[in-house]
Amino acid sequence: MRTILLSLLAMAAFTAPATAQTLERIKETQTLNLGYRVDAAPMSYRFDSGEPAGYTPLLCVKVAQAITNHLKLENLDVQFVPVDAANRFEKVASGEVDLHCGAATITLERRALVDFSIPTFVDGTSLLLRKDAAEQFSDLAGKKLGVRRDTTTETALVNSLTGAAVVAEVVRFVEHDAGMKAMEAGEIDAYFADQSILVGLYSNSEKAAEFKMSTDILTVEKQGLAMARGDSEFRLVVDRALSNLYSTGEMQQVLKEAIPSLTPGIALQAMYMLAPVLD
Repeated sequence: MRTILLSLLAMAAFTAPATAQTLERIKETQTLNLGYRVDAAPMSYRFDSGEPAGYTPLLCVKVAQAITNHLKLENLDVQFVPVDAANRFEKVASGEVDLHCGAATITLERRALVDFSIPTFVDGTSLLLRKDAAEQFSDLAGKKLGVRRDTTTETALVNSLTGAAVVAEVVRFVEHDAGMKAMEAGEIDAYFADQSILVGLYSNSEKAAEFKMSTDILTVEKQGLAMARGDSEFRLVVDRALSNLYSTGEMQQVLKEAIPSLTPGIALQAMYMLAPVLD
């Protein structure tokens, strides 16, 4: 029995996921690697100069300062690492990225690979249409519908079409900008994305007057910062930093700075009220 028990313990140690303590690694290297999306404006994107921008990168700068204070470091080298929708969580799980600061919806499927912070934003899947188009979902039958591949929006769109028995052609794009260009060129009839992303695409389009944003949403999605699974100490530091931003009102200030045209709706207001309180 003892031999079997020792064998099982050895197997568990061998098969358990690597949970190298993130804070220890950061303190030793004095480096914090923050992953960010370059194509998810206004939540997370890159300026032409190459600098990261958007709501979540701005939040992560403040979280980085909290980590610096917690570890009592004089200096912390904060590196922003570009990631995409297909590899972002794998980079977090492998340790290449300590914290993912992009537009990431919290799902159970993703939590099988990474952990998430407390929610930092509430978004919803919506669509961009031509100005004269009908807004009923059933009117999309036979149309060409664009969406960013490898996202929860793609899943939501496919499920919604199936559930409503609407037959339409789904055109998948690698980047949101490519989807918007297809809309401008008349190659697709509608484009699906998170409302926050659609706001950025719509407002920056030279043909914005030709389009409109639907007032309906297909989903309500909570977003958070992704980190390695099983590192509760690091997650607590991140959550405490975010909770402090909520309690001081800085969270709302960051949102206003990053997306000045966005007025928080009832879902965001509820998130502000339900945020964890500090001890």
